[in-house]
Formats: sequence, structure tokens, C-alpha cells
Amino acid sequence: MIYVTSDLHGYPVDKFKSMLSSVGFCDDDFLYVLGDVIDRGDDGIKILRLLMSMPNAQLILGNHEAMLLSCDFLFEEITDESIANLNGSKLDIYSTWVANGGQPTVSALKTMRKSEVKYLLEYLSDAPLYDVLTVGERDFILTHSGLGSFDEKKKLSQYSKTDLLWNRPSLNQRYFDDITVIFGHTPTLYYGNEYQGRAIVTDTWIDIDTGAARGLPPMLLRLDDMKEIYFDEEN
Repeated sequence: MIYVTSDLHGYPVDKFKSMLSSVGFCDDDFLYVLGDVIDRGDDGIKILRLLMSMPNAQLILGNHEAMLLSCDFLFEEITDESIANLNGSKLDIYSTWVANGGQPTVSALKTMRKSEVKYLLEYLSDAPLYDVLTVGERDFILTHSGLGSFDEKKKLSQYSKTDLLWNRPSLNQRYFDDITVIFGHTPTLYYGNEYQGRAIVTDTWIDIDTGAARGLPPMLLRLDDMKEIYFDEEN
């Protein structure tokens, strides 16, 4: 079985493991996480470590992981003093990350050995911006935020990082007629209270960010049968 989730934002790692266990996730299954594992909650780095240990999991880069990577100047020595000495553009980049919920991640990185931080950065640097797959007779594009500046004639490689990491499509946005685009980034409740905690499924795209950043449980979407699996109810 192939599962997709997104925007865990430091969701408690034990609850995340319970999510997977509850669907019988095993070595024969595969998990895609569509970015934003880190920030806001406390367990983002713990979930990253878990994903790094799983040969049957793939992280798609999110804008929060991209903000972490943009602070590569910080990771040679992550201390209160080194942060206090930041200035100019480096301070602006770091401040933007923290303002967007990065402080729990910074705190966790401070406790890690330099070799661990290096390994984690290499893992994030290798994370793709999108993936394309076929499950059964359905074709999918997986990315963090949908496809900004969409043009059906444009190759995926022609989309910018901004298009793939920071896009927020409108409800009437249409993508491909024969390929379903799956993404997170925009909590579904942003489109209206009636969508709170639930995926939004249109005929060309699915938004699976059910609001873990706001304390709501994340979900799993099983691509084999398109089952939406929620964790505030019995499955």
C-alpha cells in the first residue's frame, strides 16, 4: 500500500508511529511525506530521524525544510552566542524562519552532535521538490504546495521553488484532467470552517494538510483505493 501525509509540523512522534501502526504499515508499504515535518511543534527533528531510518519512506521538501536549509551558515556552531552574533542578511533569513515557527527546531538542533546535523542537512538537501507516480490506473504528482503559475504544457522541471513550496491555489484552480495533484501547505480550514480537519478533494487536486500546525491530527491518504484515513475517529 502507498500512503501520503503532509505538514506534520512537529506532531508528537509517538502519535505519528501510532498512526502508521493503526493502518498496519509494514515493510511492504511506502510512505510519502509532503514536507513541513519540522517547526511549530516539538518533535519535528524526531520525525525526521524516523523517516531517515525508513527505507520505505520519502520526504518531499516543504517550505519549512527549505527555510532550515537557507540557514546553512548557522550549523557549523549552533549556540546562543553564534545566533546573537548574526547580522545583516543572515539575521533576516534566520528571523524569518523563527517567525514562521522555527524555534523548536533550532532548540532541537542545538542538542545534536555536529555529525548528526551534517547528516540531517544532507538528507534534506537530497529531498526532491516533487515526485510522479502511478498507482493502479491513476497518475499522481506529489508536491508540497501544488503547482504555482500552472501551465499544463510546462514541464515539472520548469517550475520554480516558489511555485512548488509557497503556492496556495484557489478552490477553483484546475490542474490536469488526467493526473491528480496531491499537496499540503495550505491547511484546509483556510478554505472554510466546513473543511476543518478534512482533506479537500477536487476533480484535479487534493489538499491533505488537515491542520497539525493548529493542533489538529494529520491524516493519511491511501493511494491504492483513495481512502482518506483520519485519526480523530475509529478507522
